[in-house]
Amino acid sequence: MQRAEHLPALRPADGAFLDRLAAGLGSAILRPVGPGDLEEPRGRMTGQAGGVALPRSTADVAAIMRACAAARVGIVPLGGGTGLVGGQVKPDGPAPLLLSLERMAAIRAVLPDEDALIAEAGATLAAVQAAAEAAGRLFPLSLASEGSCRIGGNLATNAGGTQVLRYGNARDLCLGLEAVLADGSVLSGLKTLRKDNTGYDLRHLLIGSEGTLGIITAASLRLFAWPHGRATAWLETPDPDAALALFRQMRDGLGEEITGFELMHRSGLEFLAQHFPQIEPPCRTGDWFVLIELSGNRHAEPDLALERELTLSMEAGLVTDGAIAQSQAQRAAFWAVRESIPEANRRRGAIASHDISLPIGRIPAFIAAAGAALARAAPGLVINCFGHLGDGNLHYNLFPPDGLSRDAFDSQRATLTDTVHALVDAEGGSVSAEHGIGRFKREDLIRFGDPAKLAAMRAIKSALDPLGILNPGAVLAPEAVLDPAMP
Repeated sequence: MQRAEHLPALRPADGAFLDRLAAGLGSAILRPVGPGDLEEPRGRMTGQAGGVALPRSTADVAAIMRACAAARVGIVPLGGGTGLVGGQVKPDGPAPLLLSLERMAAIRAVLPDEDALIAEAGATLAAVQAAAEAAGRLFPLSLASEGSCRIGGNLATNAGGTQVLRYGNARDLCLGLEAVLADGSVLSGLKTLRKDNTGYDLRHLLIGSEGTLGIITAASLRLFAWPHGRATAWLETPDPDAALALFRQMRDGLGEEITGFELMHRSGLEFLAQHFPQIEPPCRTGDWFVLIELSGNRHAEPDLALERELTLSMEAGLVTDGAIAQSQAQRAAFWAVRESIPEANRRRGAIASHDISLPIGRIPAFIAAAGAALARAAPGLVINCFGHLGDGNLHYNLFPPDGLSRDAFDSQRATLTDTVHALVDAEGGSVSAEHGIGRFKREDLIRFGDPAKLAAMRAIKSALDPLGILNPGAVLAPEAVLDPAMP
């Protein structure tokens, strides 16, 4: 097998290519590239593109794919543009064609009896949630960007969010996929079956592949009964060890009723006070905070259960202060604090941001070790550590001291990230919990990934995308893809 540099080089989506595409599918299939199409949300990477394709149907996507394969033009899928690892922007090489499924946003079917919903990939997550709610059902995937992120991108990146603890990642909420492969063939797999043992499960291969193996055009999604009641509390806890002990106690006492268990550091609240002073946490005198939510069933009273467990936790010294939401408005206000932290981070300007996961029992040790190591490497750094303690996912972000800009740390950024990721790996964790690999973490995938897994990934990429046209440079570097057809 030869390296991908022996494959024919990709060509740009130039004017001649776009003219041929418009001639075949109509001029309305294309629009010019806008500035918002090329920007990564954190400003770390700017992409390039020859044009934006706007298919109206799966047949259009297939025709576009065949045209790109024939011309050897790269395709970069563009969802809501909220991805944080550079998967949606291609900064170098021949300019690709951006493929936006914003016109393919229909809810094709809602099937309450099957607890299923079929949505096109361009539907926003909020639209999917609303369609489920209108049928008296719950689609539980929940992200701060749910008003703009699209379900196709959620699946392509295997999005996580705040309710993974009970309902799982996007992968766990998908029953089937419709997708277009690199040769333009359509994978029709929108059954709503819970059991289907008919060979390789290509659904799970495409989920999390970030558009490098195929373009998801529609999905059948799992729905759930709407919770009978919810109980939400904002709590102060002494430190991460106490937060972990609190989680264990709550898990033992409440089981699967826990739908969210979020950990936040005081730094995040300070950023909110600077940039969103109108968003007030219920209490803010300590260093560490927990937001916990329960969802009850018809035979449970979540408020009473939460009050019982909180009494025990306060007696044990695991909680020093707190408040239980007394209304839906208060519940929404508690969650607004948590969900506004990422935007406050963005306005503050991070030196480096890390989406990591750890064995839950090792989280306190990691927080202590990483804080000490970074204090030695760059004294004065501000660390905002927050995330989904219940499923082991932390967002571990580094900021300059007051009065300095993040640009002053440009020369140290890579070293600081290496420090964090090496500690994560030493604890048996992952350097990518829910954001994916994209282009930012390709080297991390090589450094910390299993060699056998990487070899299998390269072989799969070569088999399904032999020309390398699907999101070139994302997840796997182009030169790392093998072409098994070469002698």
